[in-house]
This record gives sequence, structure tokens and C-alpha cells, in this order.
Amino acid sequence: MKAGTKLKSAVCDTEVMVIRAANTVVDCGGVPMAEERPAERKPVNPAFAEGTKIGKRYVDDAGTIELLCVKPGQGSLSIAGVALKLKDAKPLPASD
Repeated sequence: MKAGTKLKSAVCDTEVMVIRAANTVVDCGGVPMAEERPAERKPVNPAFAEGTKIGKRYVDDAGTIELLCVKPGQGSLSIAGVALKLKDAKPLPASD
């Protein structure tokens, strides 16, 4: 996986753009994502059904991977069973 790759979920409408890449497999709804959507959708794992939000960035705890959600869906993003979290916005500098 490399930066600029668009990944699609096999369980819902979620699509993400890879911003920062690592050599790993990203899951959505408990099922691995791919560059092409499969013909038949698989069921969403209830443990990974929090959903994704358009325009939000998702990162792992180590900060080695960053994904931008370009199309929202019902499945949540994870790597090896560990859920990705929303990236916090950087605070703006104070204007005195």
C-alpha cells in the first residue's frame, strides 16, 4: 500500500484515500479493504460497526498510517483487530 491509493470496503460504502502508508492491511467492518470493490458484499462485523465520517482522517496509535475518508459507510476502520482513531485537529495559534 502506498500514499495516494484509494481503498474500498467489502462490507459497506466506505472509501478511503491513503495519506501515510505502512506495509499493512486495513480492515473496514472487520473485512480487509481492497482497491476494487467485490461483486458481493460481506456482512459487517458488529464489533467494527461504528461507521466512518466523510472528510475525517483516521490514524493508528503509532502514527504510521493515516487514511482520509472520501465516502462514509457503516463499517469502522481497523488494523489487525485494533480500531483506528480520529485524528485530532491541530490547535490554532493564539491571537493576542
